Amino acid sequence: MRIGIGYDIHRLVTGRPLIIGGVEIPYDRGLDGHSDADVLLHALCDALLGAAGMGDIGQHFSDTDPIYKNISSVVLLSKTWEMVRKQYPDIFNIDSTIFAQSPKISPFSDKMKKIIATTVSIDPGKVNIKATTAEGLGFIGKKEGIAAMCVVLIA
Repeated sequence: MRIGIGYDIHRLVTGRPLIIGGVEIPYDRGLDGHSDADVLLHALCDALLGAAGMGDIGQHFSDTDPIYKNISSVVLLSKTWEMVRKQYPDIFNIDSTIFAQSPKISPFSDKMKKIIATTVSIDPGKVNIKATTAEGLGFIGKKEGIAAMCVVLIA
C-alpha cells in the first residue's frame, strides 16, 4: 500500500470558465493556467503520481508544451491513471479538500465524484470531496484564487 498527497492552486481571472473536478461551475471568473486549470484534478494527479513514486504532474504534462494548452484535466487524470495503474492497479480511496471562499462547491460535489470515479474506474463511494473557505484570509479568502489538496491510497 502506498499513500500520495497532491496540492494545487490557481489564480482566478476573468474570461475563463471555472472548472473544478471536471465540472464547469457558473461563476464570474475561472482559474488561470495552461490547461483548464482544474485544481482538484491536478492535485489528484499529483497524489497518484506521488504515491507511485513517479514524480509530479509538471514532469509528465509540461505547461510549456502546446499539446496541453487548454486540455481538459479529465484527460490528464485519465493519462495519469494509465501510467500509475500499470504498477498499482487498486485505488482504495481518494480524499480531497477544495479551498474556495466562493463559489459554493457542495452543489457540484456529487457530479465531481462521479467524474473522478468513472475516470479512474472505481466506485464513487471511494471518492470524498470536501470544501472549506479561508474565513476571508489571504489569497483564497480575498477570492483571488482557489486551491485543492488530495490524498490517495493505492496498492
